[in-house]
Amino acid sequence: MPKNSKVVKRELDDEVIESVKDLLSNEDSSDDAFKKSELMVDDQEEKDVDVEEGSDVEDERPAWNSKLQYILAQVGFSVGLGNVWRFPYLCQKNGGGAYLVPYLILLLIIGIPLFFLELAVGQRIRRGSIGVWNYISPKLGGIGFASCVVCFFVALYYNVIIGWSLFYFSQSFQHPLPWDQCPLVKNTSHTFVEPECEKSSATTYYWYREALNISSSLSESGGLNWKMTICLLAAWVMVCLAMIKGIQSSGKIMYFSSLFPYVVLLCFLIRGLLLNGSVDGIRHMFTPKLEIMLEPKVWREAATQVFFALGLGFGGVIAFSSYNKRDNNCHFDAVLVSFINFFTSVLATLVVFAVLGFKANIINEKCVIQNSEKILKLLKIGNLSQDMIPHHINFSSITAEDYNLVYDIIQKVKEEEFDSLGLKSCQIEDELNKAVQGTGLAFIAFTEAMTHFPASPFWSVMFFLMLVNLGLGSMFGTIEGIITPIVDTFKVRKEILTVICCLVAFFIGLIFVQRSGNYFVTMFDDYSATLPLLIVVILENIAVTRIYGIDKFMEDLKDMLGFSPSQYYYYMWKYVSPLVLLCLLVASIVQMGLSPPGYNAWIEDTAMEEFHSYPTWGMIVCISLMVLAILPVPIVFMVRRCNLIDDSSGSLASVSYKRGRIIKEPVNLEGDNTSLIHGKSPSEVPSPNFSKNIYRKQSGSPTLDTAPNGRYGIGYLMADMPDMPESDL
Repeated sequence: MPKNSKVVKRELDDEVIESVKDLLSNEDSSDDAFKKSELMVDDQEEKDVDVEEGSDVEDERPAWNSKLQYILAQVGFSVGLGNVWRFPYLCQKNGGGAYLVPYLILLLIIGIPLFFLELAVGQRIRRGSIGVWNYISPKLGGIGFASCVVCFFVALYYNVIIGWSLFYFSQSFQHPLPWDQCPLVKNTSHTFVEPECEKSSATTYYWYREALNISSSLSESGGLNWKMTICLLAAWVMVCLAMIKGIQSSGKIMYFSSLFPYVVLLCFLIRGLLLNGSVDGIRHMFTPKLEIMLEPKVWREAATQVFFALGLGFGGVIAFSSYNKRDNNCHFDAVLVSFINFFTSVLATLVVFAVLGFKANIINEKCVIQNSEKILKLLKIGNLSQDMIPHHINFSSITAEDYNLVYDIIQKVKEEEFDSLGLKSCQIEDELNKAVQGTGLAFIAFTEAMTHFPASPFWSVMFFLMLVNLGLGSMFGTIEGIITPIVDTFKVRKEILTVICCLVAFFIGLIFVQRSGNYFVTMFDDYSATLPLLIVVILENIAVTRIYGIDKFMEDLKDMLGFSPSQYYYYMWKYVSPLVLLCLLVASIVQMGLSPPGYNAWIEDTAMEEFHSYPTWGMIVCISLMVLAILPVPIVFMVRRCNLIDDSSGSLASVSYKRGRIIKEPVNLEGDNTSLIHGKSPSEVPSPNFSKNIYRKQSGSPTLDTAPNGRYGIGYLMADMPDMPESDL
């Protein structure tokens, strides 16, 4: 070492100190500019976004206030109206208690694994559906856009159902309930019961005529139903106000909208079990019909219900999980929410069939009384002999068991002329076998049962308030599946986008509040989501397991969770789930091809539903809904494949949100090998985290230099500071 090496070292140290002093003095002299600057730092050792100590700049992506709030949001999104009016119907139709076996098996095969997959990618990449799949593979970026389109289609008609529930809720504050009795019609000479109501029932008449004022066909518009138009507007105002601040506003509402339905269901269950006939309904519900369980149709419908019950493919699951910290245990969340969803469906099924058992018992009692009167008349006119009636039978207070005994005797004795007697078999099972679902269950069957409750207005208010909350919970996730990806990708103001989205959806939704609107709800429900969402989830599975790589994804999960997930998920994601989804897609296409496309129209003269095929223009609309929903996938693929858009132009660039400013970060998406995990080898692009390099814009530079992984929008760029001297730091 030279003799004066210590002197040289001291001089070098002094230069470094002076350089640091210059930098710090610059900070003091231009304090405001410095504190408002953005820095991009990539720290391979930190999992979360680190901010330079003393800086005012921080990652401004919203976050959940608590883990409970997040779980309630996911539960509110997944638990919806289908749990109340779809699952009980499928359970009854497909073997009762035996239906739970294929449902649980498919929940383990496709439900939990795919739900876990969506939670994981959303939490890791911290973007909405567009950003997530664009990051995994730019050529498959259309998956996110397809999810947004499907979410929009579903939101259009789903909020109409909330509007219907609001209407019934508003009409429940009166005694007796307006659908308790058929209305009377007066003319100049006499008063009589409304013929349409007399031919059907009071609740059926109220639903079709008073609430919907429905037309007789899809082609007959009939103009707007002003009552439902106001209710639809109220529903969209509620959604807009709840979502306008994102999860900061909707997250707090989740405490009520997600928990209140459980309070109502438990109250209904306790009340229902105290009703006469409720045990018959529950026994009928859970009596397994094992022979039905072996039919392929049962497994197809169970798989479809699992798929839609968890909200797979909508983008809401990804959007909600993107606001989590990266070390959150999303595997626990996936299992917890899936089983909460399942047990909610079982709870709702218990409630529905306890109440329907009570209703069936009332109808059965009326049947016994009416047919006993017929038997007495037949005895008086001599068509039946008194000798065939057992001596202990008292027709003034006859029970259902005694009536069925008499019925069987008469049927055996008068075998040839029995049909002409006009007697009916009053079996409670016959009434329970009348499968109802959807609006028929909520607004007709269940509503009719509640009219027989003591304090029926109270129970009606509770029931329809529960439906409103179930609907809102799902709507929050659906709208989040639209808003979050667009805000992440194009960096528009969330408040403005939310208002515009709700306004556009309301005006388009006016087609659902025409007198023919119910038929359009059926059309959208049948064709706008089923096939597109299946295709979306299949592509999601392929993108993660084949294009990104299942082994790399398992490493990501280990890095994120702190432990290796079970190999069960490896085989489910790689082999079983894609195969089951493909089978489900083929089965759905076959089912759609075999079922004639049409709808059930309400005919006023006969007071009955009648199946109508869609007109030509209706078929065009149905096909257009499916095509438009899945069209973004091939469009984005071709645009990326043919390089029709230059990424460096900034048109597809990621943008960072910092302190209300928009900083563009153009990137070359094609060159990214989409590594998610920290600390990858030098040959791989590092994950969206900070390194210890600082990237800043040089004085006079016309554009911002891009830091590695800048498109994730979690880094910071130093703003232009012309007076800042160069430094060797």
